[in-house]
Amino acid sequence: MHKFIEEIKEFETKPFIVNNFFNKEEIELLQKLYYELPIEIDNKRQKIIKKKWPIDFNKELQIKYTQKLKEVIGDYEMDNPDTREGKKSLGLFQESYMPVTLHVDTGFDFEKIIFKQTLLPLSDIGETIIFKNRFYGCSTTFSIDPKELAAKGYNKRSSEHLKLYGNNDFDRDIHTKYLSHEDEKNLKGLEVEMVFNWKLGDLLVFDRTNLHCSSKNINHKKLGFTSSTKKL
Repeated sequence: MHKFIEEIKEFETKPFIVNNFFNKEEIELLQKLYYELPIEIDNKRQKIIKKKWPIDFNKELQIKYTQKLKEVIGDYEMDNPDTREGKKSLGLFQESYMPVTLHVDTGFDFEKIIFKQTLLPLSDIGETIIFKNRFYGCSTTFSIDPKELAAKGYNKRSSEHLKLYGNNDFDRDIHTKYLSHEDEKNLKGLEVEMVFNWKLGDLLVFDRTNLHCSSKNINHKKLGFTSSTKKL
């Protein structure tokens, strides 16, 4: 459990969208950058490719991104896993061919005051579901599937969320429209805060304590860039 929970809560807000955070030219530069970077993870089971953006790669575009983000969320420090070479990272590109399941990206260092997470779509197709429910443990993928619970990966695997948020059934209409890839029983007690419909140039900002996942609606694949931050 994070040590500075009260301090973390002081900075929490509802998720929000920044329209036209990046213009068309800047988005094209990011798309080009993705194909230039080496693959960090090619997860065949989850059908997702991940690439990290080293802080010494394309500094001019990094400065644009970090300065614009500061205008949106105020003072922050990046808080992303290092690359395989041990370099600091500005964030993670993810090319997904199936929905990313229910999880939270709170990290593993309980001494930090974790802050905001961002998602910048690099494809027009995609939806991200942000839940009202929050979690103050480590980065965790939440599941009741024995195979998923036994799988190895960056995140901890757990079903402890089912003990935290009550036993109310999840909204069936929302499940049918967005989340039929998730077992309804895995969503008990959860409430949706926002459905973010991907649009090139828009930026989604939400707290790292928010549970979230992809919707089922993917047209072949989607590509996005995510960053995690902490307070100074």
